Amino acid sequence: MNKGKQFGFFLGPLLFILLEFTLSNNILSENAIHVLAIGAWLVTWWITEAAPIPVTALLPLVLFPALGVMKMTDAAIPYANPVIFLFMGGFMIALALEKHKLHERIALNLIRITGTSGNGIILGFTLATGILSMWISNTATALMMLPIALSVVDLLKQPQSEEGEALSRNEKYFALGLLLTIGYSASIGGMATIIGTPPNVVFAGFMKEFYGKDLEFAKWMLVGLPVATITLFSCYFIITRILFPNKMSKVEGSELLIKRKLDALGTMKKEEKRVLAVFGLTSFCWIFQNPLNSFIGSEVFNDTNIAMTGGILMFLVPVNFSKSEFLLDWDYTKRLPFGILILFGGGICLAKGMETSGIVDLIGNAIAERNTMSLFMLIAILTSISLFLTEIMSNVALVTIFIPVVFGIANGLGINPIILGMPVTFAASCAFMFPISTPPNAIVFSSGYISMKDMVRAGILLDIASIIIILISTTLLVTWVYT
Repeated sequence: MNKGKQFGFFLGPLLFILLEFTLSNNILSENAIHVLAIGAWLVTWWITEAAPIPVTALLPLVLFPALGVMKMTDAAIPYANPVIFLFMGGFMIALALEKHKLHERIALNLIRITGTSGNGIILGFTLATGILSMWISNTATALMMLPIALSVVDLLKQPQSEEGEALSRNEKYFALGLLLTIGYSASIGGMATIIGTPPNVVFAGFMKEFYGKDLEFAKWMLVGLPVATITLFSCYFIITRILFPNKMSKVEGSELLIKRKLDALGTMKKEEKRVLAVFGLTSFCWIFQNPLNSFIGSEVFNDTNIAMTGGILMFLVPVNFSKSEFLLDWDYTKRLPFGILILFGGGICLAKGMETSGIVDLIGNAIAERNTMSLFMLIAILTSISLFLTEIMSNVALVTIFIPVVFGIANGLGINPIILGMPVTFAASCAFMFPISTPPNAIVFSSGYISMKDMVRAGILLDIASIIIILISTTLLVTWVYT
């Protein structure tokens, strides 16, 4: 354990004790003091990672009942929030895609379509990474795309001498642009769908817990897909046209390389077709759930039961029934990030405590009394805070801590909470400046082709572009879709 973690390990409980004995109950209720003290402990451990993040998320389950904030049954309910099962079902579907390498086949075919020029290859990787990260984790996407990208970069070295001459400026810029766009696209793509990245699920869970409102898969895509698409192409433009332009008309051998990788996968197997069928059916039901419910005349379909049905089907659709082989087996679910699901529950439980103890209303009223800025400026400030904080802390922890505060502001000002919360949530996915900001950044940085200076330089420009895109897009689209 490093010194930062050691410091945080003792600071968390110390802050808890100090706040318990120093906060005045003339202003705050006894429960509000307890929640703030517990919240300070959680935030400290989440930021410093003094304890495993999921373990920290379990503290409210123990401390809320112990201090009388809520009963154990009430504290446990958020850990079984429907949104958690939505994400679990999405994870199961993603695991099936990964197990049968369907995601790799999709990626290689997309890359093949965009051509063999330097920018064409970068565009192919950008699109493939962004599209895949809509459905599977950004880390898994980046891990899959990196070796393919490095194989393409290695082609540049083939004509060189055995001693290995340095790459030309064009080739360096191509390698740099290719790897950066993979890292960034893996984060950007997740904004498009409600299951694309954990912050989206946390926000959706909070909306359900606080306001009883389902954000709905299809409605989220009406906002998220345009935001992600514009940000994705802006990333491609900034990297290839402004920061690291390359003039490579053709990367020799790239077409053959992609063909060889596709040949290695062989023709599409029956298990891939069945995974694709389940995935396609699930996506169809997500997108068209409202027309389907209207046709049936009952609210049969919702995001969670569609996701869980798709996930369960992966365990029930056979590959070879006589040998008890199915699309997915339970052993493979060891890869499923159960810790993230516990973190969701802990965050929702903490947020529920803030609501029931009156902290959210207190924040809202305090802001409402002093607020003189326009709605547009308020969204811009909150989005900027979220974006720059996510560069130095976990995006899930950030949304977990920040969204209840945003809800308090929305309540105090009488604003639709989605109008403030959605841009803040999108901004939490825009961590582009440092390798530590998000796993995809660290993965591509480990290739050795990217310097810290290059990542910071690209990250600053992309951060600014992201704020502008999120601010304008969500201001127009959220009002249209959710009002």
